[in-house]
Amino acid sequence: MTPGVLAAIAANSGVVRREQLLDLGSSPAQIRHLVRTGDLIRLRRGVFTTGEVWASLDEYVGRPLLLARAAISTMRRGWVLSHDSSAHAWALPILRPAAPLVHVTRPGFTNAWTEYGVRHHLARFAPRQVAEASGLPALDLARTAVDIGRERGVVHGVVACDAALQRGVTRVELEAAYAIMQSWPGVRAARRAVQLADAGAESVHESLTRMLVLEAGIGEPETQFPVRTSVGVRWADLRIGNHLVEADGLVKLVGVADGGVATRSAAEVAREERKRERLLKDEGLGVSRVYWEDHWGERRAAAISRLRREAAETAALHGRALPERLAREAAAIRREYGDLRRPRPGGIA
Repeated sequence: MTPGVLAAIAANSGVVRREQLLDLGSSPAQIRHLVRTGDLIRLRRGVFTTGEVWASLDEYVGRPLLLARAAISTMRRGWVLSHDSSAHAWALPILRPAAPLVHVTRPGFTNAWTEYGVRHHLARFAPRQVAEASGLPALDLARTAVDIGRERGVVHGVVACDAALQRGVTRVELEAAYAIMQSWPGVRAARRAVQLADAGAESVHESLTRMLVLEAGIGEPETQFPVRTSVGVRWADLRIGNHLVEADGLVKLVGVADGGVATRSAAEVAREERKRERLLKDEGLGVSRVYWEDHWGERRAAAISRLRREAAETAALHGRALPERLAREAAAIRREYGDLRRPRPGGIA
């Protein structure tokens, strides 16, 4: 490919249309040859990227966003990114659907259809709900999160709404986003997702763990509970009475350079986690750990049974009510930090 073609692709955030290639001197035969060799990847009819760009992108956000960029580049004005595609453009963490699609919306009477990997939605929205995200027109964070709940159900909606609250969206804004959706398909799920949303969830895993705790029926979980131990403050993902629940994931063991948050070796991180758990137990608290695989299939039922058993063991040892001392210290720590959530170490959700 010529420098001019590569420059055009870079200037268009990784995509180039066939007519641009022709204008830059590529012949139809050359385009077909580049596709056969893998130097060009056809994203959809008449829209391409380079093999190098495609290989550099992850399958969860990078490639879906590029496909959305390619799709909307071929559409008439009026379409904007929505649902998952809008979330990707805003870098909003969501739970991946079983069948990823590009999602676009334009004003109209509520309807939807899927064609060539694109889910087209007709739905009302206000002009103020559209903004630029990653250089593309997209529905705002509040509408995006609510639409995901309406399209795919409560659990997906809770994950998206949690993430939106983490990004500074208010619950009032989420409620306003579904206010116009009376009698729309899925609006009950969207409302429930907003009711259950909690800004204290710092990742998809933590959102799912809170839903697992609620399903277990062991109590109403409080997010990001601080405990003053003998060596300083330690934060727990969830608290129910005297029982703490931690959402454990590989992100804590993977180094920052590889997309995780660990600044030490996996062995050191694991050792520190064991010390941390002992410190929390020394304060009269029980601890359960939930892993990513606990959310799916047969592991889910087993995890729920384990949570119930471990919470009951903690209640038998320490009672169900949080001691006044721990409650008082937690309130003081939160006032000290000036926030309901702990300082985040950075990294992906």
